[in-house]
Amino acid sequence: MPQKEVRVRIAPSPTGSLHLGTVRTAFYNYLFAKKNKGKFILRIEDTDQQRNKDEYTKEILDGFKWLKINFDEGPYYQSERLDLYKKIGQKLLDEGKAYQCFCTQEELDELRKIQRAAKVPEKYDNRHRSLTEEQKKKLVAEGKKSVIRFKLPDNTDIKWNDEIRGHISVNTNDLGGDPVIMRADGIPLYNFAVVVDDGDMKINYVIRGDDHLHNTAKQIPIFQALGYEVPTFAHAPLIFTHDREKLSKRKHGDIANIDKYQREGYLPEALANYLVHMSWTKPDRPEIEIFKIDEVIDQFDLGRISKSSAVYDLTKLNWFNNHYIKEKSLEEMFDMSKKFLEKELNLSLYPKEQVLQMIDSVKAGLNKLDEIPGLIKFFFDDKFDLSSGENQKIISTESAKKIFDNVLKAIDSINFQNQADCKKTIDNIGKELSLKGKDLYWPLRVALSGSNKGPDLGLIISLLGKEKVKARIEKVLKVLV
Repeated sequence: MPQKEVRVRIAPSPTGSLHLGTVRTAFYNYLFAKKNKGKFILRIEDTDQQRNKDEYTKEILDGFKWLKINFDEGPYYQSERLDLYKKIGQKLLDEGKAYQCFCTQEELDELRKIQRAAKVPEKYDNRHRSLTEEQKKKLVAEGKKSVIRFKLPDNTDIKWNDEIRGHISVNTNDLGGDPVIMRADGIPLYNFAVVVDDGDMKINYVIRGDDHLHNTAKQIPIFQALGYEVPTFAHAPLIFTHDREKLSKRKHGDIANIDKYQREGYLPEALANYLVHMSWTKPDRPEIEIFKIDEVIDQFDLGRISKSSAVYDLTKLNWFNNHYIKEKSLEEMFDMSKKFLEKELNLSLYPKEQVLQMIDSVKAGLNKLDEIPGLIKFFFDDKFDLSSGENQKIISTESAKKIFDNVLKAIDSINFQNQADCKKTIDNIGKELSLKGKDLYWPLRVALSGSNKGPDLGLIISLLGKEKVKARIEKVLKVLV
């Protein structure tokens, strides 16, 4: 266990929806903090005034709450700390560790054009690093605005021992030149603001995605220039698709965002189990995939996070969700799925006890809760398609017509209050007609529900009741005439 109090953070930007990768990293930070009895801090990096949206901030906060990711401090907002960034930026200027750069966007574009033509890496050439006071005054007089750039050490290997990836070394010549840390309007850029925040908040472990490796190499010299203790870093692999593309909303739509899974009826514990399991395995019995987050705190170890890219697997996520759905009681299922049911169905048509039976009849095969209305909709209306090729073929046989006629003849003798008795009546009709299995059941299933699959046929007949069963069979017979 670390000697100092562990302080970790997650720092999403409200420029888009809460991303799966951010949430997975948040879980790793949460588990690490809890294991080491440390503090987990939430910071909202909201300095991009043009792209920030309050709705994204709310979505981030709601998403963490839904997933039961609790924070010891925060949320802190970078937009409320602008004076601190300006003060520290000026400090770096005064100490000669940063400088004003007056390059225009056109000049930078021209530089990149020249570098591309020469087939050399594109980078800022630090041309304003040594401007004299007279040169600066002249540029100011010409109306040129300046940014502040940090002086990276030249041709220096930035090294650190990464808790996940091991020894890392990045040469400063490969970092694109001196980075801008403050824009002309006084807004800090990421690599500066994050260092100021981490140093000021005494963050001593930074656990984040491995797309930040070069950012880390830029940030370590800034930590050192400001006299802050350099945190211990751990860079987790990114989430990729099966096509080896980084999971992103731009390319892959809503599957990258947590709100999709909330909207569609995934359970938070399933998503948590799936995301943590993506790149981390339990040390004692790694083959066991189902675990509650709080049960693995004592076993969590950054060293057991894989270096290989995680792969998004919807089938696997659905497997986890199905497991947790089956663990829920019918009352819990009703409460969780009520918003989906009420959106599509008139629940007042049935007593709650019968709705619970409907849910129970489809529960075992569910991937997510928003599937329930579609699976039980036939109980509520008969607007299903009987003309599709498969359905038409099933109900159009001579034996199917005999089944329908015999059910209508027996309708008054069926005990609709008893599911088993309903099924027994159909089996007896099958014996009379020398039919069984799908030859007996499928025509009735299609006539009553629009599908040859679904809940137990006895349950379907029992819950529909005499009038609906009669009306639906008569409707089919009219179609067959």
